[in-house]
Amino acid sequence: MKFLNNMTLGQYVPVESPVHHLDPRCKIVAVLFCLVGIFMVRGPLGFVMWGLFFLALVGASRIPARLVLSTVKPVWILVAFTAAIHLFFTGGEPVFSWGILEVTREGVVMAARMGLRLMLLIMFAGLLTLTTSPTELADGLESLFSPLRRFGFPAHELAMMMTIALRFIPTLLNETERIMKAQIARGAELERGGPLKRLRAFIPVLVPLFVIVFQRADDLATAMEARNYTGGEGRTRMNPLEWTAGDSAAFVFSLLFSFLAVFLDGRVTLP
Repeated sequence: MKFLNNMTLGQYVPVESPVHHLDPRCKIVAVLFCLVGIFMVRGPLGFVMWGLFFLALVGASRIPARLVLSTVKPVWILVAFTAAIHLFFTGGEPVFSWGILEVTREGVVMAARMGLRLMLLIMFAGLLTLTTSPTELADGLESLFSPLRRFGFPAHELAMMMTIALRFIPTLLNETERIMKAQIARGAELERGGPLKRLRAFIPVLVPLFVIVFQRADDLATAMEARNYTGGEGRTRMNPLEWTAGDSAAFVFSLLFSFLAVFLDGRVTLP
C-alpha cells in the first residue's frame, strides 16, 4: 500500500500560484516543448539546466517539492529497467564484466542519460497535472485539437476520454487501497513472500477492482445520458479560456529556454 500512497499522477493540487493561473493551452504546449528539449539533451550541462528550470517551476507553483518529486516513485522500476538495458547492452570500451554481462563506458553514459531523461519527463508531466484541473486540461486539449475537426478528427471526444482517464486514476487507487485493507483485515498476506506469491495474493484484489471499474463506467455513462450529453457541438463553457499577456510571456520563455538549453548543451562542456 506504500506504492499507492506515492501515486500522484492525475491528482490536482489547488494552490494560488502563477503557474496555476496560466492558460492550460500554454502549459500543455510549453510542456511539449520541454519534453522535446529534454530528449535532445546529451551532456551534463543540459541536464543541469533542465533540473534548475524544473526546480524554478516547482517554486513558482508553490507545491511542495516532495509531492512533485514523488511522481517518479511509481515508475522507478521502469527507469531502472531502461537504464539497465543501456548499461549492459551498449557496445564500447569495456569497464567491467561478469559472466555474459559486460559494462562499457558508453553504456554507463547512456544509462545515466536515459534514466535522467525519463525522470525529467515524468516530473514535468506530473507538474502539469498537479497544476491543471481535469476540466481545464480537457478544455485546453479540445481547443488545441479543434483545428483538426475539419478533417473529421474527434477533438472533443478525445479530450473527454483523456480527462476521464486522468480523473479516475486517483479514484481507482483509493478503491484499490480500500479493497486491499479489507483483504488484509480478512487475513490476506499481500505484502509478504516472493513475487509470485504476492502476484497470486493480488487476485482477490483485482477481481472486485475490475467489477468496480465497469460499474463506475456504467454509472458515468448513465449520468451523462440523463443530462442529455451529446458531445461538444454547441456546448458552452462555464469558464471560457482566455489567453493573456502572461501566457504569451510564459510560452515564449519556455520556447527560448528549450532552444537555449539544446544550443548550449551541444557547444559547452563542463570541466
